[in-house]
Amino acid sequence: MNEANGKNEQVMATAARELFLLGQKTVEARAVLAALQKELNDANTQLADSQQVEQLIEANQQLVLAILLAQSDAEKPKRSMEEQQRYLEMREANEQLVLAVLSAQHLQASAEHSLAEQRNILTLVAHELRNPLTPISMIAGRLVRVPREELPRMQALIESQVQHMSRLVDDLLDVSRASTGKLRLDCRSVDMVQIIHQAIDVCSPLMTAHHLHFTAELPECSLAVNGDPVRLTQILGNLLGNAAKYTPAGGTVTLSVTAEADLLEMSICDSGIGISAKALPFIFEPFVQDVHAVGFNGAGLGIGLTVVRELVEAHDGTVIGMSDGDGKGSTFIVTLPLAV
Repeated sequence: MNEANGKNEQVMATAARELFLLGQKTVEARAVLAALQKELNDANTQLADSQQVEQLIEANQQLVLAILLAQSDAEKPKRSMEEQQRYLEMREANEQLVLAVLSAQHLQASAEHSLAEQRNILTLVAHELRNPLTPISMIAGRLVRVPREELPRMQALIESQVQHMSRLVDDLLDVSRASTGKLRLDCRSVDMVQIIHQAIDVCSPLMTAHHLHFTAELPECSLAVNGDPVRLTQILGNLLGNAAKYTPAGGTVTLSVTAEADLLEMSICDSGIGISAKALPFIFEPFVQDVHAVGFNGAGLGIGLTVVRELVEAHDGTVIGMSDGDGKGSTFIVTLPLAV
């Protein structure tokens, strides 16, 4: 009996620790949401400024009437130099006012578009961060009366949801750091072959769970790169994770690595749902998701590829994405400079 109580207390302690870590991540997520809210408020301010358009238009109409009146006066045989100068000034003022109205209308349209995008982003972030909280809340309410044999399964569920939420928050923080120039790397000489093996070990369970055929073509020699090992693993993890996420069961994912001259090239190719021609030019932009990819295998925030681009460029590398269209798979190629 004491042994059972001890196991219960151990599982409860583990669950409490996971919930505490979740609380820390939630605080960081709130900071990101606060930054997004500030951008939303700025967009509202721009929209308020554009309300002067109507006043400008009305003033322009009055000025046009005055110009027409001046033009009718021009038909008189004699007109003083003062009247001629006034007419020219009014015409120039009208031209400037028309340009100001057009500029204000463009500002209003831009502000409304920005406002709509910010609202969509806030809704998406709130939805994705709320999803893991539902099962955690349900499990937390049942921990007191759950049978002992169910505790390991409950613990595993809590851990998986906390990890999912942590990944979302970490990606949000990375995008925020990159946009503000605060992304920092702990660079040193590393063997990319070892980094690749680590990324494969992390993603292999996901490949297996989705019943995918995964192959890796790696060189036997070591490949030295000057970089941050954690971030390099994150780059490959995100790309392999995306390939697994967007490839239906029975599909294939291939990782091939080659080195030529002073460049290392890593290619991740899958037979998944592909990328439409319309979305392809924007796949590395934050919060961009292809229409047919939304909701597929629990698609997330659309910032994983943004993080990949920022991390690759921080290592002085490049990343490109290619696809022949819907249902025709996709290929991502990362190029990094080899260490001298």
